[in-house]
Amino acid sequence: MKELIHYIATSLVDNPEQVQVIETEQDDTIIIELTVAKEDLGKVIGKQGRTAKAMRALLAAAAGKINKRSRLEIME
Repeated sequence: MKELIHYIATSLVDNPEQVQVIETEQDDTIIIELTVAKEDLGKVIGKQGRTAKAMRALLAAAAGKINKRSRLEIME
């Protein structure tokens, strides 16, 4: 999961070296914390949150394959 979000985020931003992804697990939920450079935040969120929503949908599909729930948190 971590690799999936890292790949998508680095493909979107201007500063891929500043992308950080932290994966933690609580009970049956996988929590992904995504941190990018301040000037790249808009690119990761997208217009009206569409890019972030798409990333969450992909993460939910990947987590569903292993019977887990997922949550993507985009950190400022």
